[in-house]
Amino acid sequence: MLASVFVVAACGLVYELAAGALASYVLGDSVLQFSTIIGTYLFAMGVGSYLSRFFERQLPAHFLRIELMVALVGGTLPGLLFLANAYAPGSFRFMLYALVLLVGTLVGLEIPLVMRILRRNVGLRDLVSQVLTFDYLGALAVSIAFPLLLVPRLGLIRTGLLFGLMNGAVALWALWLFRHELRRLRAHGLACLLVLGALGAGFAGADQVSSLAEDRFYQDRIVFSATSPYQRIVVTRSPGEGRSGYRLFLNGNLQFAERDEYRYHEALVHPAMAAFGAPRKVAVLGGGDGMAVREILKYPSVKNVTLVELDPQMTRLFSQQEALTRLNGGALSSPKLRILNTDAFTWLGQTTETFDVIVVDFPDPTNFSIGKLYTNSFYALLEQRLSASGYAVVQTTSPLVARQSFWTVVQTLESVGLKTAPYHAHVPSFGEWGYVIASRRPYRLPQALPDGLRFLSPHTLPLLFDFPPDMARVPADVNRLSNQVLVTTYEREWGKVHE
Repeated sequence: MLASVFVVAACGLVYELAAGALASYVLGDSVLQFSTIIGTYLFAMGVGSYLSRFFERQLPAHFLRIELMVALVGGTLPGLLFLANAYAPGSFRFMLYALVLLVGTLVGLEIPLVMRILRRNVGLRDLVSQVLTFDYLGALAVSIAFPLLLVPRLGLIRTGLLFGLMNGAVALWALWLFRHELRRLRAHGLACLLVLGALGAGFAGADQVSSLAEDRFYQDRIVFSATSPYQRIVVTRSPGEGRSGYRLFLNGNLQFAERDEYRYHEALVHPAMAAFGAPRKVAVLGGGDGMAVREILKYPSVKNVTLVELDPQMTRLFSQQEALTRLNGGALSSPKLRILNTDAFTWLGQTTETFDVIVVDFPDPTNFSIGKLYTNSFYALLEQRLSASGYAVVQTTSPLVARQSFWTVVQTLESVGLKTAPYHAHVPSFGEWGYVIASRRPYRLPQALPDGLRFLSPHTLPLLFDFPPDMARVPADVNRLSNQVLVTTYEREWGKVHE
């Protein structure tokens, strides 16, 4: 039974973590989602602990039945939420918290019942000590394994089902252990077999469940999907667009569409690169798809490029999948390139290198973990890594849709002493999109650009730096680590678009 406590604690934490991860994928703002999920789950566990007082007789039978319900509901929780997001997105939030409340209440019932069962043979002092020790050890094991092993190897759906099977195995063990006390032994045995069979079938068919949910959500055919410790990566292809149909999504947010990504990446890279003249050392922060590196390598003067991408799954995907390496022109295999799979914030604080151009190509600040990469603390480190006449360029969301957010980034860059040159470009998949060049010297437009560009030209480049009244500068605060105003501003502005 003490071993069962270990398993029960591990399973309960997995369901909590899975709900929090899915909430952050779908709803954004990981700090808010994990905070509310944990709070709701702990409240529900308190309710379950209180309700356990009303179970007076046949405690092993009650424990067995609760284990089977936890196994079934908790084990299928990730799959149910994926399907809800795909087929009934309006009900996702309701279903999320309903399942968290239900699972939390059931988990809250488990430990009190176990303690009351064990009290028959163990003194109270030893009982409390042993049960809580195994409870905490189970939680520790899962908290380490969940992000490092379970999700990367199994994915969220299979991870949930695996631990549902473990809850079912505890029920089966309880069935054998208390076989002489249980009434209707055959009925309990049949229930165990049915639950274990259903969860086993779900585990075997988890890929089909994922495809069913994601094909509906993304509309186009999914050609690759993976869950890393950092994000959900999905690549789709639209058969109606021929060789121009690939799209990359991170946590459900579009990162590029093949048909027009050249507009985004040409606008991101060339205004700063060409203005420098003959850059030799270049760094790219983010941009694990290799598209920015592809544009940088069009400059013969470049001797080495350092790509700092947190997620090794991204760089592996875009350096090994043939269809995707075609998109970046094999840039991630260039002998000039050095790939570092590490956190850009940490790396900037540790490296002593300086660069002629630094391209900052992070996802939009949808949560606080990404928002830290848009703070004055980060930009102060960025400024130190620029050569005396170097340029940094930052992708900066839409100045039309998220006007306040865009100018918050500009204000934050200026707060560390950098001069800025904001500009924008129209990318059909995104709409009007913004960028900011930052340096210690005033920006000067280049007189020439590399040959073969499809979007930019020396004649049209000046137009990118002209802002019409509806995108003109507005007062904005500095985004600091201590407040991260950008995340809440961004969520508010983009939230209006989806209402």
